Amino acid sequence: MLMVISPAKNLDYESELPTSKHSQPDFLDDACELIDQLKALEPHQVSNLMGISDKLGQLNAERFQSWHTPFTPDNARPAALAFNGDVYTGLDARSFSDKEFEFAQRHLRILSGLYGILRPLDLMQPYRLEMGTRFENRRGKDLYAFWGSRITDELNRLLKADDGVLINLASNEYFKSVRKKELDASIITPQFKDWKNGQYKMISFYAKKARGLMCRYAIQNGITKAEDLKGFNLDGYYFSAEQSDDKTWTFLREGQ
Repeated sequence: MLMVISPAKNLDYESELPTSKHSQPDFLDDACELIDQLKALEPHQVSNLMGISDKLGQLNAERFQSWHTPFTPDNARPAALAFNGDVYTGLDARSFSDKEFEFAQRHLRILSGLYGILRPLDLMQPYRLEMGTRFENRRGKDLYAFWGSRITDELNRLLKADDGVLINLASNEYFKSVRKKELDASIITPQFKDWKNGQYKMISFYAKKARGLMCRYAIQNGITKAEDLKGFNLDGYYFSAEQSDDKTWTFLREGQ
């Protein structure tokens, strides 16, 4: 069983790290190729490309300029401890033991516009480059064209060595980078709904956090079989067989 999640826009490069363990991204050469092209952009071009403020455009242009290899613990930090959004609040990788980090390295992957695929302990330097960004590059019109089949091929390699089940906890924007027709796997997509105004609804903030919570549940309980994820019960969620099918598993929670 392999789980995939999305990255986060917010980053944390300041807080103390709970582990000194780290690894190197598998697609660092590809990231270097992208960065070489991104470095040509002026701050206002970064702002226009990403639809962000001038201040953020300046920040991310500076990030592109300062990005360099080799990656070391002095100039980079593990991905699961660098991303700081809702998914990562739920994941709470800071609470992991060494054994849990080892499990996460085998069973969790982060899809990335710049790095392609990251393991939790893969070092990364700060960036912002969402997968849906229409950045024309030497390989094509956008990042989906840039990554082509690389992400899918890597997932197939990992899944072949496992049981062939992929748990999709990524957003649509990021999972679109996976060529599902070429993926030799059973795909299960959990969804999380909260009771509000007389019905169960997917509320973005809660759903994102729940994706991270499910990863934490799997990692801390050593879950390797998808069926065991139906026992997920963190923060009051429970599996609803009535609202689920073979491909989409629905987890419900009463009103917050």
